[in-house]
Amino acid sequence: MKRQGILNSDISRVLSYMGHTDRICIGDCGLPIPDETERIDLAVRFGQPSFMDVLKEVAGDMKIEKIVLAEEIIEKNPAVLKEINDFFGIVETGCETGCIPEVEYVSHVELKQQTKECKAVIRTGETTPYANIILQSGCIF
Repeated sequence: MKRQGILNSDISRVLSYMGHTDRICIGDCGLPIPDETERIDLAVRFGQPSFMDVLKEVAGDMKIEKIVLAEEIIEKNPAVLKEINDFFGIVETGCETGCIPEVEYVSHVELKQQTKECKAVIRTGETTPYANIILQSGCIF
């Protein structure tokens, strides 16, 4: 039995077989998931688990070199964007120690297209708009 890290066996398995530049997505409960992409459904009810709760756990268990967000989050969900920025230590003048080096904004349509290339999409119970993120794996050595 694991003593620490992610207990969900599907998330743990996907993270374990990811290599450098592989991607995983964490999405709100409305994000469409392509048939060809693995779905890890954590949604229990509206709002639970939250997007940020899941993001914090996954990010704590993987090396991230890049994140991809829908540009619509800037205007439509600034509260979650602020939580993401605060969590990763992203500030307007650059990154603090330990934060991810690159943030890419794409249209929501493009983000949904990119989920086809993800190893999995983790579906949360989040109900706020554009609470979706693609995490690109960095190299751990």
